[in-house]
Amino acid sequence: MNILIVGAGGREHALAWKISQSPLLDKLFIAPGNGGTALLGTNVPLKDNDVEGIVAFARDNQIGLVVAGPELPLVLGLNEALKAVNIPCFGPCTFDAQLEGSKAFAKNMMRETGVPTADFQVFDSHERALEYVRGHSLPMVIKADGLAAGKGVVIAQSMDEAEEALRDMMVTQVFGEAGQTVVVEEALIGEEASFMAFCDGTTIVPMPSLQDHKRIGDDDTGLNTGGMGAYSPAPILPQENYEAMADLAIRPITRHLASIGQPFKGVLYAGLMITEQGTMVLEYNVRFGDPECQPLMARLKSDLVEIMLACVNGTLAPELVEFHEETSCCVVMAALGYPQSYPKGMAINGIEAAEQIESVKVFQAGTQLQDGIPVSSGGRVLGVTALGTDLRQARERAYQAVDKIHFENSYYRKDIANKGLRRS
Repeated sequence: MNILIVGAGGREHALAWKISQSPLLDKLFIAPGNGGTALLGTNVPLKDNDVEGIVAFARDNQIGLVVAGPELPLVLGLNEALKAVNIPCFGPCTFDAQLEGSKAFAKNMMRETGVPTADFQVFDSHERALEYVRGHSLPMVIKADGLAAGKGVVIAQSMDEAEEALRDMMVTQVFGEAGQTVVVEEALIGEEASFMAFCDGTTIVPMPSLQDHKRIGDDDTGLNTGGMGAYSPAPILPQENYEAMADLAIRPITRHLASIGQPFKGVLYAGLMITEQGTMVLEYNVRFGDPECQPLMARLKSDLVEIMLACVNGTLAPELVEFHEETSCCVVMAALGYPQSYPKGMAINGIEAAEQIESVKVFQAGTQLQDGIPVSSGGRVLGVTALGTDLRQARERAYQAVDKIHFENSYYRKDIANKGLRRS
């Protein structure tokens, strides 16, 4: 069958790499794609928010499956628009996509279904939010309700920070409509982990645990980013705990959605905080994480297309999903200055040399090809990913590969997976 992947990041390159290995694939298209996806299929100049254009292309090119990489097209109704022309979509309907598209929706559903989460209040009035914040203990978390490209969360350590966050979101509206409603919640202390599951509306199959690294600087310092690296599995969430975690964080949501006639199909991602008082859910995403997708795809043994079709068709079974025993580690190489302003257009050398190292794959993110040479076009440029018999070996291979790659003004964290090494 012909398959269309929507998106342009490292996650989409990883999905394209895995999907291209499937015997079920005829032609692969990626909209808009990047320099890495161009080596595996045909890039299509359509933005991920152009639902109408995506549907028209899928219809005109006999696409048998559309795979939504990012959340935006799902929030905008891609699933329903494709359904109207009888094209399957791997990714949930608009109602279910609110789990990521609206933090208030997600928090209220957690409260309704008994999923443990930080105490919270929702406000659409700046005056009322300000009054509540001034009576709240520090630190506190203030979140823009809608999609804000991963930047709409402030962990306020002082009252000035909290008041500034409310002003930015609700008055200045730096995130546009996304900040018209805010969620104010208690700050949780602990260690984060990522936990994803394939879902077909009834059955869920957990994937191996991961740990992401959100801050730009070593030792989790500096600004939040989309993610500077990830590894799998995360020792803080071992395999013997997966089923219990699915019962805690995934099944209450999928069962509730099925009971109200909105069965969740696709990937449900729970962002966890593992505290001394127990595990709490910070947020939900309705798609693979980025960069978490890269180490997951490196470990996935099964046919990804077969799994996706089973999710869409309601025939998912645990035996369809198998992962390699090896550990994987992904180190993101970014442009210096990210997540704020950064240069573009730097020629990238050394990818082939890096991939000569055993069990290394370099996934491209913010890149495009110019005369066959990859050049940087975004903040997160590459996701250098390696497998190893254990976390130490996977990490060593990933950093050996990073040392082979060169582009001007490159930056990467030096401590990816250190927390995992300390635990293991």
